[in-house]
Amino acid sequence: MPDGGKAGKNQLRKTALARRDALPISQRIEKSLAMADAAGRISFDPGTVISGFLPIRSEPDLRPLMAALRDRGARLCLPVVLDRETIVFRDFVRGEGLVDTGFGTVGPGEGAEVLDPDIMLMPLAGFDAAGNRLGYGAGHYDRAIARLRVRSKSVRLIGTAFETQFVEAIPAEDHDVPLDELITETGLRSFSTRV
Repeated sequence: MPDGGKAGKNQLRKTALARRDALPISQRIEKSLAMADAAGRISFDPGTVISGFLPIRSEPDLRPLMAALRDRGARLCLPVVLDRETIVFRDFVRGEGLVDTGFGTVGPGEGAEVLDPDIMLMPLAGFDAAGNRLGYGAGHYDRAIARLRVRSKSVRLIGTAFETQFVEAIPAEDHDVPLDELITETGLRSFSTRV
């Protein structure tokens, strides 16, 4: 296994993303639709704020999953990159226009309300059996989670990935926050008793 430093994580990230990128688009669509079937297994109360994301590159398409969560009473929001260090989560209202929000993403514009998610559906480069996550390396989600926790906001972290992104072991650093749960095309799984 590569070392636990930045170079080691970069190699793990590159390998996991190459496997995801290699999935034909038809398989990514099928797997994304299978992920939506897990929506019924995510427990939450109506009005719970859930952050999702719209797909870029070869990410899972969470739109069917988010629609199912909205139908069950979730209030949805999407991440918006404010600068190289900061993302916020803006209210994702059905029918409202979307704008370029940085890093190739689109989301609600400046007029949308900023929300603090109770549950985050998180994009991943990779995951391991212990619930360690490998992000894209910019640290946006780590900093967003830290900001929420400073304000005593508890947030449930649900990673979203395809099974092909599994990594045998991801070296965890002090700032890394493990996942509570994971959704792949095989369903929803929990990593701990925190949920």
